[in-house]
Amino acid sequence: MRRTRFTHAGLAVLLMLGAGVTAGALPASASDAPAATRSAEAPASAALLTAMQQDLHLTKAEAEARLAAEQRATTAEPAARRAAGTSFGGSWFDASSGTLTVGITPGTTDGTRRAIRATGATVTTVEHSERQLDAALARLDKLTAPAGVTSWHVDPQASTVVVNVAEGKQADNDVRTFVDRARKAGPVTVESIPGAPATLAAGTVGGDPYYTGNVRCSIGFSVYGGFVTAGHCGQPSAGVSGWDGSYIGNFQGSSFPDNDYAWVNVGSGWWTVPVVLGWGTVSDQLVRGSAEAPIGASICRSGSTTHWHCGTVLAKNETVNYSQGAVHQMTKTNVCAEGGDSGGSFISGDQAQGVTSGGWGNCSSGGETWFQPVNEILSRYGLTLHTA
Repeated sequence: MRRTRFTHAGLAVLLMLGAGVTAGALPASASDAPAATRSAEAPASAALLTAMQQDLHLTKAEAEARLAAEQRATTAEPAARRAAGTSFGGSWFDASSGTLTVGITPGTTDGTRRAIRATGATVTTVEHSERQLDAALARLDKLTAPAGVTSWHVDPQASTVVVNVAEGKQADNDVRTFVDRARKAGPVTVESIPGAPATLAAGTVGGDPYYTGNVRCSIGFSVYGGFVTAGHCGQPSAGVSGWDGSYIGNFQGSSFPDNDYAWVNVGSGWWTVPVVLGWGTVSDQLVRGSAEAPIGASICRSGSTTHWHCGTVLAKNETVNYSQGAVHQMTKTNVCAEGGDSGGSFISGDQAQGVTSGGWGNCSSGGETWFQPVNEILSRYGLTLHTA
């Protein structure tokens, strides 16, 4: 049996990183997502708090308070959603107040407002319901986007579908045609971003995680029998080797584009553990569940190139227009990443969030990175997350 190597120099147990991007063929709803548990222990180690202080510019006390507030918000969201019913217009974590905010449509009854507040959430009025915004998003997903259109997602705070266009491409005829058609689909706002999204695989450069052919990617979360990772890293049946060059297993399922998820079986002396590698920046993190963090919550990422970085959740259910094709149901963050980080873990506290797909920018100048939620992958392949 191989010995586990929990050091920042390499990824020992093939399955210990926890989250790269993996998108699901079907979105996991609150009712069909695998049950997630929250640890009764403190949600973060001292090292994780230090990383949050550095990346989010918080004091230690602020980081502790934020993690506790985010945990309360994550727990409250399903009940608040049920209480809102058809009036539900989306939810997000408000870092300034430390509470979950729930948007509700005009005309919502006082009784519904009281029921939402009883969950611990605050209430604000938004123009459109989540159902209306999701319907508009679905209509956009049926369109073919030109390269200048980078992504689109529902923004519950603004109660609109945001279409992102690369800087300098707003006047492009194909972009203007797409935007005109998008506006007919429902409430749409157009924003400009400085970069175009690209997947984060890399050629073999030595170092960590796993290799398939001449591509290096990062391990996502351990599941019983294997690990999950990004679909663009390998095709079904492709062989996978570990940090030491030894054979691990094969891609058992893979989807890209449309989705960006995959899973790899583990054998030949390798085994799975419920751990995300901290690379010496923080302690290796135990994974205790997969409760989905709200928009606005803090989140951290582990990858084989840029190691450990933190940021916040910016948007959910975003469609990203890669050069290879659109990928749906992604979550956007302002956590940086670079080539080779694909497939790596996104984690909030001790809860697995998703696997790294792609982004723009780098960890020197900053940027944005997308992941596909881990619960979608588990549901799609019938996998069980390995938890502590």
